[in-house]
Amino acid sequence: MTKLGPKRIHTVRVRGGNSKYRALRLDSGNFAWGSEHVTKKTRIISVVYNASNNELVRTNTLVKSAIIQVDATPFRQWYEAHYAQPVTKRGTKKETTATETAEEKKLSNHTQRKYEERKKDAKIDLLLESQFAAGRLYASVSSRPGQSGRADGYVLEGKELEFYLRKIKTGKQKHAHAA
Repeated sequence: MTKLGPKRIHTVRVRGGNSKYRALRLDSGNFAWGSEHVTKKTRIISVVYNASNNELVRTNTLVKSAIIQVDATPFRQWYEAHYAQPVTKRGTKKETTATETAEEKKLSNHTQRKYEERKKDAKIDLLLESQFAAGRLYASVSSRPGQSGRADGYVLEGKELEFYLRKIKTGKQKHAHAA
């Protein structure tokens, strides 16, 4: 079973003389942001939900289809560089207007047109925006860490994100009543 922690991977000889990479501990992975068609290597923070077993959540065990929290910083940096605007609308509005006018003067006409074109498509789901504000995104592990030695997956969005947020919330309520 793969746990959270500094990277520790063992090579295992399997049938046919081939080898598997058994990840005993992992701390990061490649995660895809589907709607933006971008993949970034990011740090795994914690395991928050597992459909098969609650014990795997308690022990921070990484398995396929586990719902985890990942660091939002690489995705935030990419978004701000790509769209030339902050991910969240909340916060520093006075500072951004002063820096925006200074930046726009430096940009060429072509670059300005490019950013204006991109800003039309720069809409983010409200649930995802609130996660960016917190600095953590929910993601699902789609690789098998115990077989491949890596924890790769995708950022949850849309209906899937709503579903898992509901599951996580009800799970926390059940544990609060039991305690």
